[in-house]
Amino acid sequence: MTHPLHATLTLAATLGLATGSAFAFEPAGQDVTYDVDGEAFAGYLATAEGEARGSVLVIHDWDGLDDYERERADMLAEQGYDAFAVDLYGQGNRPAEVDAKKAETARLYEDRERMRRLTLAGLAEARAQGASGSAVVMGYCFGGAVVLELARSGEAQDVAGYATFHGGLATPEGQSYDPDTAPILIAHGGADQSISLDDVASLGKELEAAGVTYEIEVYSGAPHAFTVFGSDRYQPRADEKSWAAFQDLLDEVL
Repeated sequence: MTHPLHATLTLAATLGLATGSAFAFEPAGQDVTYDVDGEAFAGYLATAEGEARGSVLVIHDWDGLDDYERERADMLAEQGYDAFAVDLYGQGNRPAEVDAKKAETARLYEDRERMRRLTLAGLAEARAQGASGSAVVMGYCFGGAVVLELARSGEAQDVAGYATFHGGLATPEGQSYDPDTAPILIAHGGADQSISLDDVASLGKELEAAGVTYEIEVYSGAPHAFTVFGSDRYQPRADEKSWAAFQDLLDEVL
């Protein structure tokens, strides 16, 4: 299936953000501050014009919610979806140094209950802000691992699908996938040095054994973080193909 709007937006991002010139991202949505058990968080909401086709929850990478997730949310809104980028770190907490990013992700990896609770709170806030219809949950890198954590938990209501882009794939000891888990899309770079093809194969075997509906897409030569506009790891071919696969998932389940 062809998605012309995606091609236009991706080309603009490639020509602009990657070069730092002709194109500058200007958010079309709005930042949303919300509270979870007394803690302040700051998400981002982008809504479709007219009646939405459904909702998408966007989960950030280890940088925390920034303009990358805002832009993806805006792209989804342009395609007819209500999109909410959740904040899992807390308002104003956007680590810049590698060690700080590792500390923030470790805090959540070591407290899976908190990870799930904050993700579900983001989904609830999206609903409170008017995001309509069934939802698909998607995430990048660290956010991809969070997506799979939520999928395994079975705690999310009215979620029609999951998608992870160059995300962590390992299943913690004691966890498993239920056969009733909504369809999962795994988009992975063949040249990813952080998450191996063996990890991809292991997840495929696990999902197959569990009877979960899934698709795995592997893009040759694509490194870890291949979707990140303007980075030295960005690979247009893999980004475009993975986004098109994601659009197909949205078309199928929403």
